[in-house]
Amino acid sequence: MLDKIISFSLRNRLLVALIAAVIIVLGCRTLSQMEVDVFPDLNAPTVAVMTEAGGMAAEEVEQLVTYPIETALNGTVGVRRLRSQSSHGFSVVWVEFDWDTDVYRARQNVSERLAGVELPKGVSAPVMGAQTSVLGEVLFVGLSSDTLSLRELRTLADARIAPRLAGVPGVAQVSVIGGDVKEYQIRLRPDKMHHYGVSLSEALESVSDINRNTSGGAIYEYGNEYLIRGLISVTDMQTLGESVVKPGVNGAPAILLENIAEVVEGSSFPQTGDASINGRPGVIMTVNKQPQTGTEQLTRQLDEVIADIRTTLPPSVNINTDLYRQQNFIDSSINNIKESLIEGAIFVCIILFIFLMNPRTTLISIVTIPLSMLMTFIALRLMGLTINTMSIGGIAIAIGSLVDDAIVDVENVYRRLRHNASLPASERLPHLKVIFQASREVRMPILNSTLIIIVSFLPLFFLQGI
Repeated sequence: MLDKIISFSLRNRLLVALIAAVIIVLGCRTLSQMEVDVFPDLNAPTVAVMTEAGGMAAEEVEQLVTYPIETALNGTVGVRRLRSQSSHGFSVVWVEFDWDTDVYRARQNVSERLAGVELPKGVSAPVMGAQTSVLGEVLFVGLSSDTLSLRELRTLADARIAPRLAGVPGVAQVSVIGGDVKEYQIRLRPDKMHHYGVSLSEALESVSDINRNTSGGAIYEYGNEYLIRGLISVTDMQTLGESVVKPGVNGAPAILLENIAEVVEGSSFPQTGDASINGRPGVIMTVNKQPQTGTEQLTRQLDEVIADIRTTLPPSVNINTDLYRQQNFIDSSINNIKESLIEGAIFVCIILFIFLMNPRTTLISIVTIPLSMLMTFIALRLMGLTINTMSIGGIAIAIGSLVDDAIVDVENVYRRLRHNASLPASERLPHLKVIFQASREVRMPILNSTLIIIVSFLPLFFLQGI
């Protein structure tokens, strides 16, 4: 087989050169389009189902919430494993599917199964978590200010910044940590309620939907339709305090909310999560990406959106995007490997030329490095793999064996041709036969090196098939 390849290559040199040029063009194009990431996706397609069960103990959550959900999800097409965790007032069920399952089809199947689950009264409907990868955190965005309070920073993050970041294509979820969540609080006073004769149930009933607009129907007049709305939603504390809790009787004035309670703007309690930026309190937003999304392109889009957001914020608000950037780790890893490959190629050129003292043999050995790398990138793209630290590391290991094979084969052929040229004309052999003999002598080392190359890439194939 090897003799036929060598014979064909020597007889069709122009065709071989043309094939090499095509490989270079396709390889460079493929390399520019491939996704660059830290590690390959090590997670099987997984759907997380979360359910809130306020007031229930962990044992009740397990029996009344988690078990019915697991029973409904059992038997879903492609499910390989179910895991769950039940805690005080909260249930999480992880549904793992086979590796070849389309994650969006899996989420559709889970949604259909959840539609038929019956849960106790007071338990919220099960919801599916955002679809993210195991290394999905691509960026941390920090907010700090010398003049704004933590409540104002959190409101700014929740209302203006997080929705803009979540709207970037490829973002799966934006989580806000730290700061004080703004609330309109009604602090009832028992002494005032007793004085005005208002019970707790009456107070709760009066404040339900107190700040929500309502529809008043429509009026039809002269062929026109006029919609009627009740504009009740306000943000002024004094206006909220003037809401009627109990109408007056026998001409007595109505009892207002401000008569039995304090209506104030406060922070939610208890506070969950805290954040600091360079030792100072602040607000942090974590951006998670969707699977099969390139980190480099997504980070570039997020930077553009953040730069636009900066122009709309108060001057005292500082946005820090250097707290954590997965792109920095990727760039550092890839650049280190690039430097090693470039330095190795330079030293190989020098050593080859010193020992062989022939520019042609040196050039033949060196050409194998970029051609083999570009062919590897094409193969990775066809198999659906990405450029990451593991694949680049395997390429770096393989290149060492590849150059060694090229040196051994080329040097042996060159030595044989030179020795054949020094013989008398009657004893000389045809060049093609000399090349065949020289190649046969190095087939075993080449076979061993090929096995090393295959073994260096086995972890990638194994991780893809777990």
